[in-house]
Amino acid sequence: MKRQNKYRKFQLQQKNIEALEKENSRFKRVYSEYENMSNELWNLENSNGEAVPDDFINAMVLQTSYLEDEIEDWLLQFNEKKTQIKH
Repeated sequence: MKRQNKYRKFQLQQKNIEALEKENSRFKRVYSEYENMSNELWNLENSNGEAVPDDFINAMVLQTSYLEDEIEDWLLQFNEKKTQIKH
């Protein structure tokens, strides 16, 4: 059985992400970078190939967490904007 990619934490908000990608090119670039980095991290941690230095993986984890924080901020603002429009 395949292990699930723990770095793909925004799967439940895919509709909001798609809407944000259409309206904001910077968000689209950041989210694309996040997807690439999270996939690479998952592959590195789950491959049977040559070992990668922990410092390198830790740096990727840190960068991915920065991207996650930025994406979370955008999603919060997007959800607040949607809520304000409904009221």
